[in-house]
Amino acid sequence: MTSESDVHDRAPARIGAVGRADATLRRIFDVVVALAGIVCFLPILIPVVLAIRLDSPGPILYAQNRLGQHGRIFRLYKFRKFHDGATGKAVTVRNDRRMTRVGRFLERTKIDEVPQLWNVLKGEMSIVGPRPETLDFADGFDGIYRGVLDHRPGIFGPNQVYFRNEGALFPDGIDPHEFYRAVLFPAKARIDLEYFPRRSLPQDVVWLARGVLAVFGVGLPSEETLRRFRNLENRPVLPD
Repeated sequence: MTSESDVHDRAPARIGAVGRADATLRRIFDVVVALAGIVCFLPILIPVVLAIRLDSPGPILYAQNRLGQHGRIFRLYKFRKFHDGATGKAVTVRNDRRMTRVGRFLERTKIDEVPQLWNVLKGEMSIVGPRPETLDFADGFDGIYRGVLDHRPGIFGPNQVYFRNEGALFPDGIDPHEFYRAVLFPAKARIDLEYFPRRSLPQDVVWLARGVLAVFGVGLPSEETLRRFRNLENRPVLPD
């Protein structure tokens, strides 16, 4: 006969087993999608590399320290879209003067993100997860927002769709770094905390599809919703 204490003892074990199975399945999903993505982008790899090289002097890839799961720092890779040696704020605004001609195309099409598939294969990122922040905003993960770091950062996710055209949200005459810290960072963190603690693999697949469609301008928030973010006194939560 099974006692009540036996049932309680087995419950955490079952939960732990489910969690491990989910993590294994999600890792398989990440590796399969990353490998498929690399294969799909192979035909345009050489043209992209040549375009970056011919457009401006400097390295092909750009690497930057980012915050990973549980606050671990890792090197995130992108195709370089800024002039080599460019300095400035940790955010990219519309018509950013640091951007090269090819860089504007890479930014618009999100091809600059393709090297992050290597980060996924290394286990530093997932296909779907919160966007990894730069170290400039590490102090923002405090209080309730610290929970965002419980999740492995990703290439796709709700914020990658909602803020597809983030550079256009920065108001004129306001420091973009401070605007991001005061308005956009908290908005993104709230959305991440709303989704990722209750995520499922099928939902992640949906956000992967929405992320791909967002590159082509499909399924983005309305212009009116995004314009509201330009008002520092009004910080809405974006709809599903």
